[in-house]
Amino acid sequence: MNVEIFVANANHIDFAPSICDLMYESAQARGTGIAKRSPEYVAEKMKAGKAIIALDGDKLVGFSYIESWGHKKFVANSGLIVHPDYRNQGMAKKIKRKIFDLSRKLYPNAKIFSITTGLAVMKMNTELGFKPVPFSELTDDEEFWKGCQGCRNVDILQRNNYKMCLCTGLLFDPNVKNEHAASSFAKKVVKPVIKKKTPNKMYKK
Repeated sequence: MNVEIFVANANHIDFAPSICDLMYESAQARGTGIAKRSPEYVAEKMKAGKAIIALDGDKLVGFSYIESWGHKKFVANSGLIVHPDYRNQGMAKKIKRKIFDLSRKLYPNAKIFSITTGLAVMKMNTELGFKPVPFSELTDDEEFWKGCQGCRNVDILQRNNYKMCLCTGLLFDPNVKNEHAASSFAKKVVKPVIKKKTPNKMYKK
């Protein structure tokens, strides 16, 4: 296996139909989540340099792309998929890291958000500095929430006026200091207090 992960471009548009098929199969298997996209839409993301693709030679391994909302104030890393033959090998985490880094490069001031029911996705996002937030902290762009129409839990979302659902909202805010990183830094830099041993009086001269 020789998997390479890089920013997709116009040379990869032939993979667009396979990517859409894999997205659909993944969404059907989970019963929630990925909004249905057309090959044309995926191809446009590739040509714009807003997607990450993983390939093993000429075989599709995985994919993810960037969407911006609310006049580019919010960014979502969408459509993260991994081919069944390459799952449980840490591939999703590697693609997630790449699409996150690309998002930070293209939209350095944007808040990156995610809604998910998947424990694995929550763990990956948390490791990148995402924090759980109520839906009110996410984009109010109607086009984003239209993507939930294909989810079997959309009636719950609608009943709660798009403020609550079974998904957990996660947000990375570039303007908020990462407390975990600060804590780790402090542990490395601050010298621990060393207690001095009290001499045993029985042997004191």
